[in-house]
Amino acid sequence: MRALGLKNPRWLPLHVLLGVVFLSGLCTLALGSVSYQWNFEAVWGYRTKFLAGWAVTILLAICSLVLSTCLGLLAALMRRSVWMPFRATAIVYTELIRSTPLLVQILLLYYGIFQAVGLQNRFVAGVVILSLFAGAYISEIIRAGIEGIPQTQLESARSLGFTPFQTYRFVILPQALRQILPPMTGQFISLIKDSSLLSIIGVQELTLNAREINSYTYSTLESYLPLALGYLLLTLPLSMLAHQLEKRIGYGS
Repeated sequence: MRALGLKNPRWLPLHVLLGVVFLSGLCTLALGSVSYQWNFEAVWGYRTKFLAGWAVTILLAICSLVLSTCLGLLAALMRRSVWMPFRATAIVYTELIRSTPLLVQILLLYYGIFQAVGLQNRFVAGVVILSLFAGAYISEIIRAGIEGIPQTQLESARSLGFTPFQTYRFVILPQALRQILPPMTGQFISLIKDSSLLSIIGVQELTLNAREINSYTYSTLESYLPLALGYLLLTLPLSMLAHQLEKRIGYGS
């Protein structure tokens, strides 16, 4: 392993490049064997529509990531609260959201509750739905990370006179961050991809625009290949950034 340079960070870009070349070759070989008349010229005329949908997807992802993280942290702290109504509310929220499909939640919330309260903005509704969905999973990730901290750490903080806020701020959360970073990254990536389901309520994001371009041009593969590339350009840098952060905040056990 060491002789091949697999443990040397300087060789990582080369390994990544070789992996990309290998996978690209496999995809090219598979697509080349398909008896299909490629026509990218028709799709190229709608490139601005692709970019507009991609920009909406980016904005959806940013807003949902921030809001879902806040909701998840709040629900995790409520789940650990000594006050029973807080714990019960957090339990009902997380179990209800995690036990039902996102597609069902989108339809029920948008065409049911949101229409009843007069929320007509599809983008805002989409952000709220995605945030509620991801927040339930993030709360469990954060709670698992917090509960993974040894009890001796909490007792030491109390003996030093730390308040509950100081205990979470300086003792629990810094140690829990390293444990929750990998699953949080996976949840963030899933959230970005789940935003494609908002096309069913008419949010003009990347997936809906790709479907419309397909209906205009009848070029199915040419329409959905840029769709896959657009999501890859969003999720891959996030995964690489999380990997770098994981190495920076690492500590000896």
